[in-house]
Amino acid sequence: MEKEPITIEGLEKLKNELIFLKEKKRPEIVAAIAEARSHGDLKENAEYHAAKEQQGLIEGRVLTINDLIARANVIDVTKIENNGKVIFGSTVKLKDLETDKKINYKLVGQDEADIKKNLIFFKSPIGKAIVGKDKGDMVAVNTPSGEKNFEILDVEYIYIFFYMFRWENKKS
Repeated sequence: MEKEPITIEGLEKLKNELIFLKEKKRPEIVAAIAEARSHGDLKENAEYHAAKEQQGLIEGRVLTINDLIARANVIDVTKIENNGKVIFGSTVKLKDLETDKKINYKLVGQDEADIKKNLIFFKSPIGKAIVGKDKGDMVAVNTPSGEKNFEILDVEYIYIFFYMFRWENKKS
């Protein structure tokens, strides 16, 4: 079983999602299946089949999350001395040399990646190109739209909080 690198916040997000699926979504699906069964003939019962399909998707995701948590190799970059080298979990400020546009990326695990939040998979084309490089280095990245050239302006080993949904079972 190969360990999977993950950030602290990525692990927390997975744990919260697992709680949400087990404590909120599972009971909802069980109730939906029970309701659909009460309508009679299951062969042509679209509600029943949709609920069973949803149940399969949720159970598959629960298994995936459990596997990811079991294989997690949690990396806390705030505890690593910053020597300016790009590593997993670091936040990197890049400058596109063609457009002069500056962008920050945080290198994360596959399940954490979200380009809308500038969280990129460390094995993505950009991730692979910058890992191991130093502040001030120039890098060329082969992308589907052609080669892009960047300068690494800064490398930080910081914790970046991003929205993690949290569901808590509220007793009424």
